[in-house]
Amino acid sequence: MKTPLVVIVGRPNVGKSTLFNRLVGKRDAIVDDISGVTRDRIYGDADWAGKKFQVIDTGGYVPESEDVFETAIREQVEIAISEADSILFVVDVRDGILPIDKAITSLLRASNRKFFLIVNKADGPNFDSAAAEFYSLGVEKIYPVSALSGRNLGDLLDEVTKAFSDQESPEEDPRLKIAIVGRPNVGKSSLVNALLGEERSIVTDIPGTTRDSINSILKYYGEEIILIDTAGLRKKKKVQESIEFYSNIRSLKAIGECDVAVVMLDANIGLEKQDQKIVDEAVRWRKGLILAVNKWDLVEKESGTSAFYEKAIYQKMGAIDYAEIIFISALTKQRIFKLIELSKQVNEERKKKIPTKDLNNYLLPEIEKSPPHTTPSGKEVKIKYITQIGQHYPIFAFFCNYPKHVGDNYKRYLEKLIRSKWGFKGIPMTLSFKAKSSKQE
Repeated sequence: MKTPLVVIVGRPNVGKSTLFNRLVGKRDAIVDDISGVTRDRIYGDADWAGKKFQVIDTGGYVPESEDVFETAIREQVEIAISEADSILFVVDVRDGILPIDKAITSLLRASNRKFFLIVNKADGPNFDSAAAEFYSLGVEKIYPVSALSGRNLGDLLDEVTKAFSDQESPEEDPRLKIAIVGRPNVGKSSLVNALLGEERSIVTDIPGTTRDSINSILKYYGEEIILIDTAGLRKKKKVQESIEFYSNIRSLKAIGECDVAVVMLDANIGLEKQDQKIVDEAVRWRKGLILAVNKWDLVEKESGTSAFYEKAIYQKMGAIDYAEIIFISALTKQRIFKLIELSKQVNEERKKKIPTKDLNNYLLPEIEKSPPHTTPSGKEVKIKYITQIGQHYPIFAFFCNYPKHVGDNYKRYLEKLIRSKWGFKGIPMTLSFKAKSSKQE
């Protein structure tokens, strides 16, 4: 089931980022924070009364001119309209109605999509009368709130999530779902077309709403594999930031739906910050992770070129040194079906279960040889028992006497031990440390 997408729009300095931070709170990570994952995302996860949804902030633009500014705002609102399940339009009660607020209102009204007019910075009831000015924008209801203090946000979220279904998972689709993600112009469409253009491939559109990306079914040696394609702007956007923003939304949605994320890189450019953000999202969602270095046919090669390139990528990725890397060419079809085979392997790794007996027989002696640091008061941290839990990706539960005092470096040491013995190549994992008894913290 797809998680609803809530997009925050509005001009700069109205408090969009404050609202975003208030909504996602400490829930901006689906699972435990991971070393090496960037924290400057414009999207996160929220939960209200058991209803989960994703939030995207459209803010952060510092235009060089009024024309560029208005173009960027307009383009991002258009993108938000096309992609969002719900739109939060934020204005500032202290500034009153500005021309750009009117322009955004017109765009939203013309779309016939439901949106909520959030009159922010209404820190107390004395601001509510001033907020009433915004009824002149022609909306049925306004929501005076304070994103900073949280005032009236509960009532707002009740309304926003009313149409969202409770998160009762329907029967899962057993087919492998591969998301093709990456920066604009890296070759995503070329790869999908190359995969679907072979005689052994049969393309069938999967029904969906008009604002969803159209997925395709790749029939691969009798097996149906779903390709989630994030490529393609309907209209050419003028501002680069708008293109990146669109790419972010599509990538976020696709990663949430997939089993394996194929992050495409341009061989001529390498791993850039935007690529790293997409990688971080795949890790945060605990999806299978493959980096497909495209346009490899254009690279002049010597002995060891691929190994050198691979090493450079891993150095930039830091702790995410378990990702699979493959060098491909969508144009010449070099290794594109090896990429499908690799995706299948990674998906199997993601489902792999290690027997509890094997975990304890191997890890406990290693832990005894190299135990965790003692607590600040000098008490010994003892790990007594390990088991694998979790249905969709590997989670390893370590039961010990002082779980809060197991340091990050030691956690990475344990993860490397697990990977050295059992693989899990291309698979993010979670290590969870639990108290052996409720009396011991």
